[in-house]
Amino acid sequence: MRYLVENFPEIMGFTATHLYLALVPLLLAAVIAIPVGALVRRVSWLRRITVTAASLAYTVPSLALFVIIPPLVGISAIDPLNVIIALTVYSTALLVIAVPAALDSVPVAVLDAADAVGYGPLRRTLTVDMPLAVPVFVSSLRVVVVTNIAMVSVGALIGVGGLGKLFTQGYQRDYPDEIVAGILVTLALALIADRVVYALGRWSTPWVRADAQAVQAKGAAS
Repeated sequence: MRYLVENFPEIMGFTATHLYLALVPLLLAAVIAIPVGALVRRVSWLRRITVTAASLAYTVPSLALFVIIPPLVGISAIDPLNVIIALTVYSTALLVIAVPAALDSVPVAVLDAADAVGYGPLRRTLTVDMPLAVPVFVSSLRVVVVTNIAMVSVGALIGVGGLGKLFTQGYQRDYPDEIVAGILVTLALALIADRVVYALGRWSTPWVRADAQAVQAKGAAS
């Protein structure tokens, strides 16, 4: 704790960089994965190919990806863009699987009702399927945001900033306090990010809260 107090400004700088490197790939992946996942869900063979490709992409070791990306896109290995691209690949791989699974959770009766009142495929997806799939999708999103926060630390091995620097510097200096500080702050950051995503999911699905309150009220009455 003493190390945290004495080096608070520096650690906050690392934390801001860490958060940036973790969240930007998450946002980029969501922009890519949500429309792709919604499209492939309706075509079984394309969905199988997408899931297989995403699973294979996620199995590539992060350090290998950090080495492969720079020559492919023409950047330096220590460019933060290297980490952003790598984590975007991993995040997209997870979310492109999660989106169809979330859409599958929407009750068939609701979909039939939407079709019956004349909703077209695009309108139904945007106004019925997607909103009702949010609770399941948020569960996957929480996994991705925590995973990204953990994986950003690996970027310190190639010289990219973030809380991972506390691990590499602590190891090089043989200073365990610095390593412990890095672990504590990374854990705190992951926990806070997880709760923020959870809260956003709850806020965006008021009907879920209403249903839960109705069930509780019914249970109390009985």
